[in-house]
Amino acid sequence: MLSTSRMLTLKKPNIANWRPFPPFNRGIRFRITDILDKIGFRILQTLHRHMSILEESLAWTGVPVPATLKGLAPLEQQAIADYTTAVVKEKTDGLAELYQAIGMIVKYIPHFIVIPLMVEHIRPQIAAGVCRTMGVEQAVHYANDLPVEYFSEVSKHLDDVLMAQIFEQMKRHHAEKVINHELRHHLSHMLGIAAHLEGRMLEYVSRQVTLPDRSEELQQHPHREIIEKLRAMQ
Repeated sequence: MLSTSRMLTLKKPNIANWRPFPPFNRGIRFRITDILDKIGFRILQTLHRHMSILEESLAWTGVPVPATLKGLAPLEQQAIADYTTAVVKEKTDGLAELYQAIGMIVKYIPHFIVIPLMVEHIRPQIAAGVCRTMGVEQAVHYANDLPVEYFSEVSKHLDDVLMAQIFEQMKRHHAEKVINHELRHHLSHMLGIAAHLEGRMLEYVSRQVTLPDRSEELQQHPHREIIEKLRAMQ
């Protein structure tokens, strides 16, 4: 046991002389804020990746994912996406052959009968399925005479590469009418197609399109590359 002489003597604090900790240097405070902002942004990016598994996997359905499913863990979301794809594949088995058969049959039906028949009785999604089984030349044959609104609906169910090929071989006047319609009503869709256009069709898009002005909006845009390319052409 320590003797009394060796025990430390605790001094009573002088409250009158107490001062708070010195404030952070303003530059340090700004750097810390910047670091925290970057950390928060990274966390949000990670959450977004996890929350968008279903949206990315099932984007082809064109049906919004319910909010309750977005809150599931990534593995659970992936399981639902895989199950949904398997069910659709099972229930649509044979449709590709049916579309191909329709595409072969319409070759022998007069053009002036096929066009009104399609518009009045065939849903755009079915027409797109038939179109996918045709060659581009045959698809263009019908696309040139379809009403703009109907063709626009059909194009939603076709991939961007095929649509670009069809645009480039269509009659110029009708192709431009459809492009104008898409730029006004479905800009994102048209930008996706434009990424695969070349020559005069791409030049026409660059003259007609209105692009985002703010650089921060452009950085987050899913079609940033084609937007930059179009802007350079303007």
